[in-house]
Amino acid sequence: MRHLITSALPYINGVKHLGNLVGSMLPADVYARYLRARGHQVLAICATDEHGTPAELSAHDAGLPVDEYCRQMHEVQRQLGERFALSFDHFGRSSSPQNRELTQHFARRLGEHGFLVERVTRQMYSPDDGRWLPDRYVTGTCPHCGSTNARGDQCESCTRVLDPADLLNPRSTLSGSTNLELRESKHLFIDLPKLADEVRAWIDSHQADWPTLTSSIAYKWLNEGVQERCITRDLKWGVPVDRPGFEDKVFYVWFDAPIEYIGATKEWSDADPANRDWRSWWWQADDVRYTQFMAKDNIPFHTIIFPSTILGSREPWKQPDFIKGVNWLTFEGGKFSTSSHRGVFMDHALELLPADVWRYWLMANTPESSDSDFTWDGFAGTINKDLVGVYGNFVNRIVKFAHSKLGPTLPDGGAPGEREAKLCADLDGRIAELGRHLDAVAFRKGLQELRAIWVEANTYLADAAPWSAIKTDRDRAAVIVRVALNLVRVLAILSAPIMPTTSAKILDDLGVPADARGWPERPMAEELAVLPAGHAFTDGGLLFGKIEDEQVAAWAARFGGGGSAAS
Repeated sequence: MRHLITSALPYINGVKHLGNLVGSMLPADVYARYLRARGHQVLAICATDEHGTPAELSAHDAGLPVDEYCRQMHEVQRQLGERFALSFDHFGRSSSPQNRELTQHFARRLGEHGFLVERVTRQMYSPDDGRWLPDRYVTGTCPHCGSTNARGDQCESCTRVLDPADLLNPRSTLSGSTNLELRESKHLFIDLPKLADEVRAWIDSHQADWPTLTSSIAYKWLNEGVQERCITRDLKWGVPVDRPGFEDKVFYVWFDAPIEYIGATKEWSDADPANRDWRSWWWQADDVRYTQFMAKDNIPFHTIIFPSTILGSREPWKQPDFIKGVNWLTFEGGKFSTSSHRGVFMDHALELLPADVWRYWLMANTPESSDSDFTWDGFAGTINKDLVGVYGNFVNRIVKFAHSKLGPTLPDGGAPGEREAKLCADLDGRIAELGRHLDAVAFRKGLQELRAIWVEANTYLADAAPWSAIKTDRDRAAVIVRVALNLVRVLAILSAPIMPTTSAKILDDLGVPADARGWPERPMAEELAVLPAGHAFTDGGLLFGKIEDEQVAAWAARFGGGGSAAS
């Protein structure tokens, strides 16, 4: 079985915050790394989502042509992804020629099979700006909650989805003009009601396996009754609509963005066509298990609209087998916000601490069953307790002791005893449980099990006490050190999907060869003897530094929030 993994596309309008990261990109990477470690063939795909009004507005604010703005921001996001060790096989662009071709193809197929309808709608037009004003080009007063800064697509205050014509006292985002008119404009709509029964049957076939969050949102949309959905816009930037009478329009960003999963795969394939076949991952791909990752606001588009596009094409494209939707990560009790610059963003996070520290906290607090809240005190407490006090403590203690007391090679002498047998039995059970959780894409349970394995390692070291044994029984001390250093290898491998850079450093310091870095599939009695007596290693020093109260206070002052103790 091959594994296709896609992350919801990060939008192009700026650096992404930690909520964006844990909402899709990071869990997709962790899952991909885990599957690769188990020996599976994996293709992990992501891309920047580059069309729509926010891209045009951000480019306008930056004083750049929109295509150049998107080119620059794609590179910024690509580099930040690499610095966070996101291991996508390809990080594409929804503005690519491949996605343009595929988007137009799907629209043609929908039209050929009677799933596109033309409707005349009333859209905002600004004589002063000399252009149509779709979506976020209009701001005004929300008719539901009275917020005076509601956008033409959604009110951030009450989260209601809006149309520019819904706003009271509307004004142009570009010029501030209130001289706006409602004019008629012809658009294309996908006939979701025609496809609703097929979509429901598809969801029914997966409902038992999907997270409750995913299926509940999908059924909510279906049960409330899906409506025809407009898939075109009066914009210049986007995938052109190749249909007579629509030459001045582009496809709506939420129509072309999911198609970029296929488009990005074709980008990847086109870079090395002799060795890569994009169609084998998407067309009649019965040997592929396809897993999608996204935050909950994207679930309707991935369970209703994109599947309708695939089904309506009447072609054998691969549909997702598992859709991992997650809730929100909030920041000190409120929303992260790209537009309002609220929260910690990926570039700033890396100024403070290494990527692996953030990766661990985010995955340990993945908002799976409910929203999670980031607080500076909670963050520091978790890192100091788990990474410094448990994982780092075990690795640093045994490596430093072994290197200083017994030399730079694993010592010989003695044989494992009852305490080692108990350790192996306990670890065999826990590692199997860890694998079950990660196979089920249950990250919080998986990380709880991983931490329990770290605790098990510390308990063994405390019980075996090589610092005492070496005073009276060197052979016993040698056994403990050999087992414990091999255990360091195992822990690094188990932790690698979460903290790949730290794990690579540990394995390098231990001198672990490439063929001994795979997931521990054998019984622990064998795994804890992989590095033999005489194997050379080095003491790489502390893995993690404690986060001090002063740092927490400074970060809280800079980014907002509390921050009084880093226990």
